[in-house]
Amino acid sequence: MKVTADQNICASSGQCVALAPRVFDQRDEDGVVVVLDENPPEELAEALRQAERVCPSGAIKIVEE
Repeated sequence: MKVTADQNICASSGQCVALAPRVFDQRDEDGVVVVLDENPPEELAEALRQAERVCPSGAIKIVEE
């Protein structure tokens, strides 16, 4: 599984961080998403899929490998 986030379209809602704080964070200055782990462990898969679904801007993308 590979996780990406498009910082150019991020709405800074923080839902991804709330669902998967081991994988996502937000920049202090503007709240834009930062991916902490592009290849997270499989045990986080469901939380990551949910983060992708609820992202209001569609910035979060999960690629199943």
